[in-house]
Formats: sequence, C-alpha cells, structure tokens
Amino acid sequence: MARIWFLAGAILGGIGVAAGAFGAHGLKAHFEANGQAANWETAVRYGLFHALTLLVVALASALPVTAVCRRRLWVAGACFFSGTLIFSGLLAILAYTGIRILGAIVPIGGVLLIAGWLWLFAAGLQLGSDE
Repeated sequence: MARIWFLAGAILGGIGVAAGAFGAHGLKAHFEANGQAANWETAVRYGLFHALTLLVVALASALPVTAVCRRRLWVAGACFFSGTLIFSGLLAILAYTGIRILGAIVPIGGVLLIAGWLWLFAAGLQLGSDE
C-alpha cells in the first residue's frame, strides 16, 4: 500500500509542478483573457498539497500499524487521490475550456478531499495503538 500512495503522490506532484509552470508561462495570456487564472492556480495548489498528503499516507502506511489503521489509511489515500483528480482535474479543465457545467462536479472532489482528511484523522487515532 505504501508504494501505491507514494507513486500516486509523486505522479500528482509532478503533474502539479508541470501544470503550474505551464499555466504561469504557456497559458498565462489565455487565462488572463478569459479570467480563469485563479481557477487554474487553485487547481494546481490543491493538487500539490494533496500530492504531499499522499506521501504522508504512504509513509504512515509503511509503519507497523494495526489492520484497522491500515484500512483507514487505504481509504484516506483513495479519497485523496480520487478527490484530487476530480477537484483539481475538473477545475483545471474548467479554467482552460470555460465549460461552466464542470463547476457543478468540482465539489464532489472537494467532498472526497474532506473525507480523506477525516479518514486520515481516524487512522491517526489508531497510530501507536495495539488494537
């Protein structure tokens, strides 16, 4: 499990850096013209934050933890990964294309990200526990 979340975090981190650079340089005029620079920046920022969070999940998964904690970490990682893809991915597509209907789907990703934090909290309750 640690390997999966480590690789997912690394992939999202790489995408986040590339998207940030591309938005700041290659697409700057496009985003300024359509007023979507803030959406692109938000997509990149949330993507990078949650890439790092997946690395934390990976490191926690590598610790000797209980089965309950391991399951909670798995669910947290799945929520962070899918939530980031939906939230940051659709927000970036919205910023680039201007397709407003995507704005109605973006909150689903946000809910998954919040759920990921709650599951990570629940996993943290189990860290250092023998049960």
